[in-house]
Amino acid sequence: MKILLLEDDYLYKISIKEYLEALEFGVDDFDNGDDALDAIYENNYNLLLLDIRVPGMNGFELIQSIRKEDIQIPVIVLTSLTDMSSLSKGYELGCNDYLKKPFELIELRYRIEQIIKNRCFESDENRIILDNDFSFDIQKNILFKEKSAIDLTQKEREVISFLIQNRGFYIPIESLHENIWENKNIQYADIRMCIKRIRSKTNKNFIITKRFVGYKIDK
Repeated sequence: MKILLLEDDYLYKISIKEYLEALEFGVDDFDNGDDALDAIYENNYNLLLLDIRVPGMNGFELIQSIRKEDIQIPVIVLTSLTDMSSLSKGYELGCNDYLKKPFELIELRYRIEQIIKNRCFESDENRIILDNDFSFDIQKNILFKEKSAIDLTQKEREVISFLIQNRGFYIPIESLHENIWENKNIQYADIRMCIKRIRSKTNKNFIITKRFVGYKIDK
């Protein structure tokens, strides 16, 4: 899941970014609304976390701008504003949730997870049906067992997505290292452990192994 964070308070921004990255979310951070808007047009984000009072275009103006262009990325507003007129304005413009400063980081996690769950069931058009009542939303990188979303880390989602894009074919561990971990200095044992965790959350045959060849998810 890729998140855009707009926050001009440096300590807030760094603490939120580090916390979310520890949860294996991808985070692009900005302290200027104009730069954040440019990034939204240039990248595919799954969620926007927006402060209101920032340099350049403020958070409300940014929401208004993207909604006029029919960009329906979910938005959580992070703000110290507590008056009802400000809260109402945000919802009227199209934000999905508010988080009032100061807040605990774990509360932010719960809000994000709730948005993920709410978005899971909006459309089935990108759902790929797999064996044993599993399905995978290729746009949102969400794995389902029947109608329940399975709790996965970002790397687990990326591995499943990559194998499904190449379903029916064995993918060498070197290819996973290159495409998912971007050739970073990690041990192949870490990749095997990621596969093991996916199996523990699904079943032992969800990802098939062929020794010395690779991994695959069957059609």
